Amino acid sequence: MYTNSAMLEAISECVHDERHREALRLKLIDGWTYERVAEQIDRTPRQTYSIVKRYEPVLKSYLSRLGK
Repeated sequence: MYTNSAMLEAISECVHDERHREALRLKLIDGWTYERVAEQIDRTPRQTYSIVKRYEPVLKSYLSRLGK
């Protein structure tokens, strides 16, 4: 479990692509569906899913190092 502010910090620190940051914020913080996020960032739901799955381990590692 994590707080929204901790996840936002992790996304800001670990993700260098603006579109990927937006996708992660919308999915992991705002709880949007993959379909809705995909429409917002002009990608397919499958591409959006891949973005989230690629960064989840990085974000979890960052949060665990901070104890958040």
